[in-house]
Amino acid sequence: MLNIRYLSAVWRLLSWSGCRYSLLATAMMAVPVMPTAAAEIPSQGEVNHPEAEEVSTVDMVLSPVLASAEEFLKDQAIGQPTANSEPAIQPAVEPDSSLPVLADNPADNVDSAVTEVTNSEAEAEATATLFRVSDLESALEADSTVQSAAEDLAQVTRVTDFADVLPSDWAFQALGNLVENYGCIEGYPDRTFRGQRSLTRFEFAAGLNACLDVIVGTLSTISDEDLVTIRRLQEEFAAELAGLEGRVAGLEAEVAELQAQQFATQTKLRGSVFAHIGGGFANGPILAEGNSIFSAARDPGTGLPVVRTIDRDPGTTIGSLAWINMDTSFTGEDRLKLQMVVGSGTAPANLYGSAGLFNTFGVPFTFQSGGTEAFNVTLRELSYVFPVGDSLTIDIGPRINWYSYFDNNRYTFFLTGGNTFNSSGGTQVNTVDRGAGVIAVWDVTDWLDIRVGYLAESTEFLPGLRAAEDPTRGLFGGTSTLTGQIGISPFDSLNLRFLYTRSNLEPNSVGQIGGTLSEPIYGFADDGFGGPLTNAPADTFLVNFDWTPLSWLGLFGRYSYGSTKLTSAVTGARVGDINAQSFQIGLAFPNLFKEGALATVSYLVPFDVTGGRNFLVSGGGDGGTQQEVEVSYRYPINRNIALMPSFYWIINPNNFGSNPDIFLFNLQGQISF
Repeated sequence: MLNIRYLSAVWRLLSWSGCRYSLLATAMMAVPVMPTAAAEIPSQGEVNHPEAEEVSTVDMVLSPVLASAEEFLKDQAIGQPTANSEPAIQPAVEPDSSLPVLADNPADNVDSAVTEVTNSEAEAEATATLFRVSDLESALEADSTVQSAAEDLAQVTRVTDFADVLPSDWAFQALGNLVENYGCIEGYPDRTFRGQRSLTRFEFAAGLNACLDVIVGTLSTISDEDLVTIRRLQEEFAAELAGLEGRVAGLEAEVAELQAQQFATQTKLRGSVFAHIGGGFANGPILAEGNSIFSAARDPGTGLPVVRTIDRDPGTTIGSLAWINMDTSFTGEDRLKLQMVVGSGTAPANLYGSAGLFNTFGVPFTFQSGGTEAFNVTLRELSYVFPVGDSLTIDIGPRINWYSYFDNNRYTFFLTGGNTFNSSGGTQVNTVDRGAGVIAVWDVTDWLDIRVGYLAESTEFLPGLRAAEDPTRGLFGGTSTLTGQIGISPFDSLNLRFLYTRSNLEPNSVGQIGGTLSEPIYGFADDGFGGPLTNAPADTFLVNFDWTPLSWLGLFGRYSYGSTKLTSAVTGARVGDINAQSFQIGLAFPNLFKEGALATVSYLVPFDVTGGRNFLVSGGGDGGTQQEVEVSYRYPINRNIALMPSFYWIINPNNFGSNPDIFLFNLQGQISF
């Protein structure tokens, strides 16, 4: 039999809490125990002795829940907060003085408390007539349904029927479960739930009555045969259940260990390490313009560019580079990007280059020191990426990587495909490798995207104060790039990119335009007579494609044309333009010999001068056109380790048609984590 003291304990607990969802709390206490109670099997003695006293099904369900409530009440001073503490939940409204005060003893008969309730106008909001627990108990003993007299309550079938309940409410899911799965929550005739107001005793009784009906109805459908079957299944699968419990415990321990050892809750740490060994040779002495690969000059007597001769081959060289990335997200959709770089090494091909051609032909992209000095840790990237709506992404920061957004190609990505500086991207478009500014990416549709960005030069591998940080130049006075790109993917196998770059090229200390920050110039330039230049604007146009007509075959290529306008720093007059073009075409063989492998063969012309050769102090050569053939193969040993052997054949190096060919070899190892 259901004991009145159980309901008294629950009633006093809910009255003390003042919780606006107390009715939900009661139902949630009762309903979840239904399956557990239903699974209780009578003891062997009860099966063998049917004359033994029958245990009430309702007591089996509610006794554990209400006993816990009674024990909780013994530990708390209901309605009597101590001087050092305050109630956990404040009532939504001031308590009604017409309501009776509960007795301190949880076992007191609740009838005496109920009879003290007056019929004041404050209680008229819930017009249900008085509901006695003794009536509830009698009805349950008779296996009947307790009828609620709350005439002003209306039954709903979906939680969305409540006009004042929103998905953002903290109890929305619980309320939906009680309404839609159990059907034991009623609302007001105006289809409101009024979850923000305090629960009255009448409303509590009506809601509890409905939920008890569900409990009684559910338990009455379980037969003795079903209970015996449940017990048999428990015994039959005891070993499997025990094993599953052990596996769950093991997984919980592993999760706890991972959480304790993770780098950070919001930051992901990852990185890549590259190691190189390279060498090469030429078929004879190589002519190169400039006093060194970093310095160009004209002969004072002839006014022609200084030319030096390299009559030796480079030694076998090793190099290493490491990138450490820390990606932090605060909302799950944004990302704070921070990349550190450290390394050492110079590729053998740099021995042969004309002035301004450092790290160009035959040099793997990751065969570099990364900073101004060997093994000095340097900040390479720092920016913040965040979405604006569903289709627009913004990247803003003091050091954004231009290569992350523009002139990409699935078969010339330096980590997997064509891997030299000349083959991994266009040779005339990337005036600024890293810079301060902003880049916006608009995904118009699944086959069209538009990208626009402005970067002021802030390159990590050049010494001194960079333009973006220098107050004498700033964001708009030094070398900078404004880039726009339209990407079109008419088919999954075909990608087209159309790119335009407007660059501002700042002269070096001797007034020459060019060098590392020279694109679309490939070398150094002056006014044609050794005189200095002012800032030079440049325009570059590029088209880029990759196509996979067959699963084992890919085609790729790019073409660019650039024009640089030169102005004398002495006279302020426009002296002329340097016009040049470049192109690349290649074949790719995805998954060659192994899944994830990629072989590429490409032919390219990095800098074909079509006008203004007389302004070039280096890079123009004798009128020849440099050509390159590159073969590379990336072989993944596993998901974290890969090897990439490469071969480079350089024809007419430094645009000297009289130069012999150069042959270079490189083996790259890559570890990612």
